[in-house]
Amino acid sequence: MDRPFEHAHLSPQFCFNQTALRDFLRLSRSTVDDSINQNLNALLTPSLRGFDPSSTSTRQTVPSNRSISAQPCDDFKRRVLFPSWAVRSDILEYCSAVATAPDPDDPDQIQRQVEDTKAMERVVDERLDPYSARYFPSEARTESLAMLMRNERAVEKIIRSRTWDLIGERCGTSKDSAVQAFDTWRREQPRK
Repeated sequence: MDRPFEHAHLSPQFCFNQTALRDFLRLSRSTVDDSINQNLNALLTPSLRGFDPSSTSTRQTVPSNRSISAQPCDDFKRRVLFPSWAVRSDILEYCSAVATAPDPDDPDQIQRQVEDTKAMERVVDERLDPYSARYFPSEARTESLAMLMRNERAVEKIIRSRTWDLIGERCGTSKDSAVQAFDTWRREQPRK
C-alpha cells in the first residue's frame, strides 16, 4: 500500500463547486488528521503482557500515551499521513491557481456587468433616500474561491501543526517541523 491516494483529474468545475471541495477537504482531514490518536494507537503492538483483569478495577484518569517505536511511525508518515497531505496540497494549489486565473466561463459575468451599468446610471439623492448610494457589487466566483482557498490554507496549517505535535508526543520529537518533513518527503517522491 505505497500509494493509497490516487490523484484524480482536477478541473475548474471541481474548484468552483465549493460544497464538493469543502466536503473533500473535510473528509480527508477527518480520516487522517482528526483521528490521529486512533491512527497512532493502531500502530501499537497489542498487549505484550496479555490481558490483566486487575487493570479494569480502577479508573484510568491519565490517558495512556505510550510511545510508539520509530519504524511504525515512519511507515505511517510515509504511507498515510504525507500522501494525504500531498493530495490536499495539490488541490489547494490547483484551486488557488484557478482562483487567480481569468474566468471566461463565469455564468454570472454578464449579470454583474448589467448590475454595474445600472448602478452607474442610477440617480442618487441621499436627502430622499440615504441608502440609495449603497451599491454592493456581487462577487465573482473567482473572488469567492480565492477567499475560500485562503481560509482552507489557514485551516490546513493549523491541522498539520496539531497533527505533527501529536506525532511528536507519541513517536518522539523530530528535528524537522511539519513543513520541513513534508517537503523532504515530497522531494523524495518520484515525479509523475
